[in-house]
Amino acid sequence: MQHARCFQKGFAGTRTRDIAEEAGINLALLNYYFRSKEKLFDIIVLETMQSFFNSMADAFNNDQTSLESKVETLVSNYIDLLTKNPDIPLFILSELKMNPTEIVKKIGVKDLVMNSYFMKQYIEEANAGKIAMLHPMHFIMNMMGMIVFPFIASPILKSLGDLPQDDFNDMMQQRKKMIPLWIKAILNTNPNQ
Repeated sequence: MQHARCFQKGFAGTRTRDIAEEAGINLALLNYYFRSKEKLFDIIVLETMQSFFNSMADAFNNDQTSLESKVETLVSNYIDLLTKNPDIPLFILSELKMNPTEIVKKIGVKDLVMNSYFMKQYIEEANAGKIAMLHPMHFIMNMMGMIVFPFIASPILKSLGDLPQDDFNDMMQQRKKMIPLWIKAILNTNPNQ
């Protein structure tokens, strides 16, 4: 994923020249093949989001792993991805804000999540009483929030805690172990008590 300038600046702030320089190609060639900044940016947005969600798909549809193992894999994959590309969450949020329905439809994230083996496991375990009967979206929101929010809020968090980037990254690595434990506690909570 080599779109750092696009991630940092978004569509409005990124020039076609920036994209050509980052890709190491001639601006005229870029314009010839893509015709417009909008078409090129659409490709970058879709590629970024597909990459972001594909790591979810692999873990979600593995029928050989437990629910707990899937959570550990997802958390680890996303923290590694976002540590390498910390501007992705804000980039995706800003682009989703502009056209959420179209982007979600193009990448097929609804089918990816709602029709996954993971969701089948989740429902089976909830019906069997092994985990709390919560709407699956609570699970998704909690897990994604615990992973993504620190990256979105990193400037504030680093300032509040006087954390240099290396210390922040160390904390994110620690969260690889902590988030699955917190998710397990949530899944074992009875919301009706």
